[in-house]
Amino acid sequence: MMSFSDYMNEWLYGEEGYYQNFKAIGKGGDFYTAVSTSSFFGVSIANFVYQKIVQGSIPRNGYLIEIGAHQGYLIGDMIQWLYSCDPTLIQSMKFAIVERQPKVQEAQKKYIYERFGDDVHVEIFSSLEEIDVEYAFFISNEIFDAFACELIRDNQMAYLNDNQIIWGEIDEEISQKALKYHQNTGEVAVGYESFATDIAQTAKRLDFVSFDYGEKYVRNDFSIRIYKAHTTLPLFDEEMVLADEFKQSDITFDVNFAHVIDAFEEAGMTLIEYETQARALVRFGIIELLEMFAKQSTQKNYAREADKIKTLLAPTMMGDRFKMIHLQKV
Repeated sequence: MMSFSDYMNEWLYGEEGYYQNFKAIGKGGDFYTAVSTSSFFGVSIANFVYQKIVQGSIPRNGYLIEIGAHQGYLIGDMIQWLYSCDPTLIQSMKFAIVERQPKVQEAQKKYIYERFGDDVHVEIFSSLEEIDVEYAFFISNEIFDAFACELIRDNQMAYLNDNQIIWGEIDEEISQKALKYHQNTGEVAVGYESFATDIAQTAKRLDFVSFDYGEKYVRNDFSIRIYKAHTTLPLFDEEMVLADEFKQSDITFDVNFAHVIDAFEEAGMTLIEYETQARALVRFGIIELLEMFAKQSTQKNYAREADKIKTLLAPTMMGDRFKMIHLQKV
């Protein structure tokens, strides 16, 4: 018998786990992300970084680091825009990815070289512990929902026995965490505190910006679900056979951003902004960037990109469901 978090870790990161190998995202994969939806997602974030460089709050020789970069599209889009804004930044700035899966690292190296050749060097770190720099701007997309979690219900915790969920005695630390957030049902993430501590120790100064789906409160209901070929499968569906999906599909849950914020503040960082993805991307300049694109593109291409951006911003799509969180160490 094992706790659900151990089971989920094995599912996602164990030998031949779901994330051990490179997974297609988008039409040919199990789900879409903002990165796979439109390159304007990364360009908007890079535009925000560039404005901070111009203002002097981000050094020209700092690190831009993506955590959980999948193939490398996001950091690639950001590098491309920074080059467009100021080509000298490609020589002065340093770029890196944090990725612990060797097979995924190889896919990232291949993509970065195919896109930039020898013109851009992107370091790949296997862990946050390898990073010790003066300044870093960290970016991640859908990373907090990829942590393992415990499932709780009426002061009990879920365990797995022969691929069957059973309920038993709740761990005291999990019980205290649930009490803190007035939670009696749902998911309690495991590992946010150690992750935040590791981030805080990477640089003397840093900004951490991340996008994910969730809220700044708990709903006291289960959000955990399985994604397979763009189909959502509730974990507690009567027809669900866990053994059939184990390691073969993505498993995820809604993020409790209050928990994330607390973890980073306990690690000595300060919350700068928490807002919807739509508000963040508009503030980062996505509308102005689209207008610039319209002036140098065909009407057909403009309409296609505008439709993609609508997916990023529309309240009924990604716009409100996804949140942006910005934390800082100074």
